[in-house]
Amino acid sequence: MTPPDAAFVPGLDLARALYEEGVRPVLDAALPDLRYAAARVGPGSEVLGFDTARSTDHDWGPCLQLFLSPEDAERHAGPIRDLLAHRLPKHVRGWPTHFRRSTDPHEAVRHMEATPGPVDHKVTVDDVGSWLAAHLGPRAADWGRAGPTAGDWLALPQQKLAEVTAGAVFRDDLGELTAARRQLAWYPDQVWRYLLACQWQRISQEEAFVGRCAEAGDDLGSAVVAARLVRDLMRLALLLERRYAPYGKWLGSAFGRSEAAGALSPSLRGALAATGYPGRERHLCDAYETLGRMHNATGLTPPLDPTRRPFHGRPFLVLHAERFARTLAGTLTDPGLRALPLTGGVDQWADSTDLLGRPEVLRAAAGAVAAL
Repeated sequence: MTPPDAAFVPGLDLARALYEEGVRPVLDAALPDLRYAAARVGPGSEVLGFDTARSTDHDWGPCLQLFLSPEDAERHAGPIRDLLAHRLPKHVRGWPTHFRRSTDPHEAVRHMEATPGPVDHKVTVDDVGSWLAAHLGPRAADWGRAGPTAGDWLALPQQKLAEVTAGAVFRDDLGELTAARRQLAWYPDQVWRYLLACQWQRISQEEAFVGRCAEAGDDLGSAVVAARLVRDLMRLALLLERRYAPYGKWLGSAFGRSEAAGALSPSLRGALAATGYPGRERHLCDAYETLGRMHNATGLTPPLDPTRRPFHGRPFLVLHAERFARTLAGTLTDPGLRALPLTGGVDQWADSTDLLGRPEVLRAAAGAVAAL
């Protein structure tokens, strides 16, 4: 519950206050020569900047990550945690720094709570390599300066990449965290082109189904396909703008902050609100044409005609999005990517949150899909 005297503070601002007012003074006094990074990254709506007062009811509050060298992390992690437990202020900006743990061993959610004794805080201590390996999978510890391979990129959900590259870094003496965030800030050109081709391919697979379902008397099915296409078009817009798409809860929020939102939102809303096939088709085709022009503006391929057209001999209007997929695929020079089917990254063919949170399973699944 929200403390009655605490106004909502965006979580990143609260993390900065925790560092400046609590953690840094304690470390400066006890370990003045310690070199470390302090940041708020990883899971949490506040990392992506989407937290609101509703977020405060669980796993939200004054949180921070400290990153040390592997040797210092092994040596100091326990002592730093104990030190902060006894010396951190009990509140930051009116919000408790103590987090109550559940008595249920299967419940990992924690809640802020005032305490008269030492605080069970949410300041973690890691080294960058170990944290990346835990968050993105064991292979992350071996990337080094070369960075992820194309196969690694395709096995990384965009939500996870956003969690690493968003948030805020308040200090970085070692430079390793900043370097890792820069390395993962966006896909290499060839991987980006491949993912764009795969997203256009997804759209091409279903764009005629809106009309075909309606023609068969299945208006509900037509509406469901239209909604699926709206979601794919939103993700395509973010991909064209070089923005990682978060998972379902925040996809609309992220899209709303995109440059394309102003031009696309009326069409996408119209497609969702339409009560019949003709309206759905018209609004979707408006969106297709807008995104086709966006694609042409990237200069990634020679310009393609972005206007709607009949679906072969059937009376449905579509973009024939496979034209964009094929043309992009033709620009690939990476032999490994050229050999892959246009199935894409893991979150272009799977959206189970439980699956996307298991890096090793994703790596194996991505390898199996690539072998199709």
